[in-house]
Amino acid sequence: MQGKILIVDAISTNRIVLKVKLASAFYEIMQASSGEEAFALATWHDPDLVICAMELPDCDAADLCARLHANSRTSAVPMMVIGTRPNSAARLRALSAGVLDVMHKPLDDTLLLARVRSLIRAHNTAAEWQLRDDTSRALGFAEEMADFGPPGETVIVSTEQDSAREWIGELQPLLRSTIALTAPDRALRDLNPEKVPDVFVLALSSSEHHSGDVLRLLAAIRATNSTRHAGILVLQTRIDAGLGAYALDLGADDLMTDGFDAAELALRVKAMMRRKRIADQLRATVRTGLQAAVSDPLTGLRNRRYAMPHLARVAEHARATGRSFAVMLADLDHFKQINDLYGHASGDAVLVETARRLCADLRPADLVARIGGEEFLIVMPSTTIAEARTAAGRLCQTIGADPFRVPATRDPIKVTVSIGLAIGGRADGAGLRGENGAEAILAAADKALYEAKSQGRNQVTLSRPAA
Repeated sequence: MQGKILIVDAISTNRIVLKVKLASAFYEIMQASSGEEAFALATWHDPDLVICAMELPDCDAADLCARLHANSRTSAVPMMVIGTRPNSAARLRALSAGVLDVMHKPLDDTLLLARVRSLIRAHNTAAEWQLRDDTSRALGFAEEMADFGPPGETVIVSTEQDSAREWIGELQPLLRSTIALTAPDRALRDLNPEKVPDVFVLALSSSEHHSGDVLRLLAAIRATNSTRHAGILVLQTRIDAGLGAYALDLGADDLMTDGFDAAELALRVKAMMRRKRIADQLRATVRTGLQAAVSDPLTGLRNRRYAMPHLARVAEHARATGRSFAVMLADLDHFKQINDLYGHASGDAVLVETARRLCADLRPADLVARIGGEEFLIVMPSTTIAEARTAAGRLCQTIGADPFRVPATRDPIKVTVSIGLAIGGRADGAGLRGENGAEAILAAADKALYEAKSQGRNQVTLSRPAA
């Protein structure tokens, strides 16, 4: 099944006709004859879309939409309305309540199915990001979402510039956002990467050639990295159900089929702004959570969760290319004494400075990760034994040569490091793969580190072969 749809209509014939159309497109259908029944079904069965008649025996579509949005279990369920006749006031009331589209009979099947696909696709995408955000919150990485944001920017793209300027004059008092005007051939060419529009309103003119230009632009907006998350509303100046359906399937978020109406366009743009702001925040908190999950909060280095899969990939690459790579375990000497003598704040300062010095003395391709209290893992791809020994000796010198300044004392303190070094890839002779290879070479480096400690510290010990 492509999705679960709840049809709400007091007239059974209407429900059956709509069910036949949607079921033939492989949607799972539920039916309700009143607002109360619809609310109960939506609460228990979590539909992907609600399609509702404008009027119901116990409420209207706007009332049902408001009730669904006020409930935590159904707040994200999208809703569209089917009316029997055009009614501007009822249409605007429904859109104001959160209804995403209002279609009127007779319905064009192609356009109906395209609209259903578009709404369910957007709902599923939002649900995926919400799930990832919920995970970030459960792990303690996400912040509470703000209900406010900057005014935003809307761009109207039209080949008929004079008419579009009149639209802007009517829209501007109704929108907080700034409104710009451009032509299809300039929309992306003149785009400022630092100020990407939140919403594109693409006006399809009566000219088939110009409409083609606008639809090609729609596809380009969706394919361009900087604009792919922008809202896109297609405004048809003449009714063309096939063209509207094509625009939705190309990636348009919203569609106005009956020409320009300032009040309706303002409501739709505001709703798109709101949805985009929420989606942007969800993506940002998920990125923050992923970053936090693989990073050490004190030093900013990668942690063990990131380092081990990275080491496995380096081992696989070395095996495939026949090159060797180096793995080091670096452990600060007598670190417990630093904490005991100067306090944990001083110990933290030493760890941060150690991380800085290690990173400064290695190549950009090398990985430095903190995998324990005072233990650091260093992975050097495409590195020979001689190069690794030189680098390890240099790191010992980098840490030990200049004393560290810590908060608890004016006098700098002496810090040294012991390093266990292992060589993998061409030199290991074992051909181990993936996590097994990573664990094996890490164990070899750990054994070499133990020998460096037992032999007096502040030195490098090599383990070879490393498997």
